[in-house]
Amino acid sequence: MFILKDYQEEAVSELISKSNKQLKKSGNKTMVFKSPTGSGKTIMMAEYLKRLIDSEDNKNNLSFIWAAPRKLHDQSKGKLESFYKNCHSLKCSFFFDLNDKQIGSNEILFINWESINKEKNLIIKENEREFFLSQVIKNSKQEGRNIILIIDESHFSATSNISKNLIQDISPKLTIEVSATPTIEGESTRISVDIDDVKEEGMIKKSVIFQEGYVNKFTNSQLKTIREDGSDFLVLEDAIKKRAQIHKTYQKIGSDINPLLLIQLPDRKTNDEDIFLEKIIKYLDQAHSITADNNKLAIYLSGKKVNLTNISKNNNEVEVLIFKQAIALGWDCPRASILVLFRNWKSINFSIQTIGRIMRMPEPNIGHYQEEMLNHAYFYTNLDDIKLADDYSREYLSICRSVKNTKTDLLIESCHRLRRRDKTRLNTNFIQIFLDSANQYNLKSKLRLKNNSISQSFVSELEIDTLDDLSNIDEGKRIKYDLENKNDIQKLFDLFSIRALSPDFFPEKRSIKKLNYSIYKFFELKLKIDFAEDLLKISEIVLDDNNIKHFLNVTDLAKTQYIKNKTNIANKLIYNRSWDIPDEIVYSTDVNLLECNKAIMSPFYCSNLSKPETAFIDYLENSNKVSWWFKNGERDSVYFALPYSQGEEQKPFYVDFIIYFKNKKIGFFDTKSGITITEAFASGKIEGLNQFLNKNEDHFGGIITNTEKDNSGIWKYFSKKTSQFQEGNIQNWDIIDF
Repeated sequence: MFILKDYQEEAVSELISKSNKQLKKSGNKTMVFKSPTGSGKTIMMAEYLKRLIDSEDNKNNLSFIWAAPRKLHDQSKGKLESFYKNCHSLKCSFFFDLNDKQIGSNEILFINWESINKEKNLIIKENEREFFLSQVIKNSKQEGRNIILIIDESHFSATSNISKNLIQDISPKLTIEVSATPTIEGESTRISVDIDDVKEEGMIKKSVIFQEGYVNKFTNSQLKTIREDGSDFLVLEDAIKKRAQIHKTYQKIGSDINPLLLIQLPDRKTNDEDIFLEKIIKYLDQAHSITADNNKLAIYLSGKKVNLTNISKNNNEVEVLIFKQAIALGWDCPRASILVLFRNWKSINFSIQTIGRIMRMPEPNIGHYQEEMLNHAYFYTNLDDIKLADDYSREYLSICRSVKNTKTDLLIESCHRLRRRDKTRLNTNFIQIFLDSANQYNLKSKLRLKNNSISQSFVSELEIDTLDDLSNIDEGKRIKYDLENKNDIQKLFDLFSIRALSPDFFPEKRSIKKLNYSIYKFFELKLKIDFAEDLLKISEIVLDDNNIKHFLNVTDLAKTQYIKNKTNIANKLIYNRSWDIPDEIVYSTDVNLLECNKAIMSPFYCSNLSKPETAFIDYLENSNKVSWWFKNGERDSVYFALPYSQGEEQKPFYVDFIIYFKNKKIGFFDTKSGITITEAFASGKIEGLNQFLNKNEDHFGGIITNTEKDNSGIWKYFSKKTSQFQEGNIQNWDIIDF
């Protein structure tokens, strides 16, 4: 059984809920499923289709058409067949595999979008055998089945008039457009996956860094870089150096991943571009010994395909791939980390599709790495006309980057808080907690494994007041079930899980499936019973009069431990005992360049500096006692935070400035003015700062303010006990002498 990520489970549940509502309405309906490249759209759709046909309302009355551009329908068919190999839920077919000139119940017809757009194509063209697409669709509908049309990578395929006419001819009961950048407009039901959720699960890289090492500007959706005057070979040199750095970093952490550099050429075909291609191939050979003969260069062009076998494997020896835009669609190579576009593109409307091939993490089971360089992708170009096409690219592209210009070795203790999650929902951690609880309870030895039957007392207690889509029986009626029907068995099992999870956890599908899978995993590991092959046997054992109480007891133990863990995580700070100034910081488009000589991060970018912060930076720049200063941020573990107590809760306090002085002392200062001074003392932050400073004699600092509202006066800071603070009076504050 494939375990979905939390965001995937939420998306599938929403797809099911909204699909069932649309299918009950009259007329043809449209849904849009927007999910970032690398989020696992195909896996989510596969699980969605499986659950959709399991729904009682849709039993045996659905047929599917999966339309995709180019050869992507082949790839999708292979993925779904692999996904369904153990459960045999749906049949995957090409057109000439169909039986009885129709798309069968729970059957998916995979078709190539371009081919069915051609009127003379054999699939479209009418024939005497009456085996062509429109007749097949008619036959399927006459059998009482609804057609669901899935348009994969719809941004590429569903925009032409021919395509729109074809959708009209198919007349599906429900059309689902699937893309990172969907095109269907107007009224439609929409389901979206947030790119931040995909990042957090470590499925995709944190960002794509644009023109690393160069000053870039972003105005009016237009990207500008001083690199636009550089030659093609200088751009390529930057990319090759970055590939070598990334490879060395992988080796440093003991990984055999060989990062791939992509050189993408425009689709157009001219003699000039052939000459340009040969120049690039010659340069790679002469300057870096990267050739097709030594297997370091791969080529994927319509007339030339070299060294493509196993190129997607993480340790494949190919270092550089030259390809055209056409193969970017649906092509997966998670080790791809760098993209190069040359000036021969003329201009580009930059979108998430442009960088889609370098977004994936090579080991999504591991997620992001400790080495921050490996968590980003890199984009190099000498194009002078780059426009950002969508919000996704604005969010994902890192336009600016600062690098630490001085070696540091602070090794101070910092803290941060993990992102809080809803404690009433189960995540994948519950599975191991359940298995541990089963061992603790000694569940296996307490079970009766022979002559089992589903408890009639359990069934009689159940009322339909839970999830609507678990049954089509009216609310208040007793459960009716058929043990020959797998859907009914699953329904009973789901209802048991709802009962077992109540009242601590809301009975949503994600939590139900997590408990179900925990039990399935117990049977697989301890009793060698596979749920895909024998769900009835597992259900009879679990729901047996003798056994059901034991599974309820183990679930209670697991729930208690899970809630305890979640509470501890929510209230507990995570500590880094050896925090140092970050080697680099990447920024999105909402930052400004500020000319500074003593900022340790170079160039120094800032966003929304307060007036006291700006004035204090001027003061530091003019001090002859300051070696360097660091403007701290407020983001997780990247920046420095010290702990402070607010009531019974521990929180992180991100001070504004860390200052290194020529006498080797380190200052920690937080700029405040007016009412924010009082708030800082009332919150407990000052007490936390004092406790931190008292641990090291070389550390000093405190809350800092200016004696004048326009910051033209004297800078003073408070370093005494909080009991000595007098609201509205800074007479007992210390004057800064640096």
